[in-house]
Amino acid sequence: MNEVSPAVLCVRDLHGWYGDSHVLHSVSFDVRPGQLVTLLGRNGAGKSTTLKAMMGLLDKRRGSILFRGKETIAAQANQIARQGLAYCPEDRGIFATLSVEENLRLPPKLREGGMGIDAIYRLFPNLKDRCKSGGTKLSGGEQQMLAIARILRTGADTLLLDEPTEGLAPVIVKQIGAVIRELKTLGYTILLVEQNIKFAAKVADQHYVLENGRVVEHIPHAAKADEVRAIANYLHA
Repeated sequence: MNEVSPAVLCVRDLHGWYGDSHVLHSVSFDVRPGQLVTLLGRNGAGKSTTLKAMMGLLDKRRGSILFRGKETIAAQANQIARQGLAYCPEDRGIFATLSVEENLRLPPKLREGGMGIDAIYRLFPNLKDRCKSGGTKLSGGEQQMLAIARILRTGADTLLLDEPTEGLAPVIVKQIGAVIRELKTLGYTILLVEQNIKFAAKVADQHYVLENGRVVEHIPHAAKADEVRAIANYLHA
């Protein structure tokens, strides 16, 4: 009988606030080693806010967030990052005035095992071609690739990716999908915020659907096609 691996991320009864606004309500989910799990939902559902809460970036949060069995609900963002949890925000967080290579040399080494620049360029050949280009000269897709590459440099092995395909052309979405699948093959654990379930269904092991700051649906990878279509229709209604 196969034993189920303990969750790398175990979120239980998570509540979060922006100022006086209560925006997350009893959010619970698990992410196990090597899994790719998506948080799906419409705009304003609480997906990005959940990632911020996990990184200690909300005004107030309550509940339990275990990372590798260690409670982090009261930890600061820098303390959480040093444990190996990396966050790639929707705004990408790159330095626009620096070149691609300068951006890649800047992230602090938080743990052993950070990806080398040569390995980054093998994973993102577009970035190698643009290594001397400034951030403002990059396309939206190249900026997203650089944002992901930067967190891979830190040594983190658990990644929180906030809508990496948002606003990108289909050909770039396909490239990002290939990179995410390769990272999963390399052993990274990934929590991915997405609205595009057709994209998410190709890469994820399971999905959680959020609405109004609450988890309202859990969809395993083996969900039937009609279930996936129903969620897609809901997200785009």
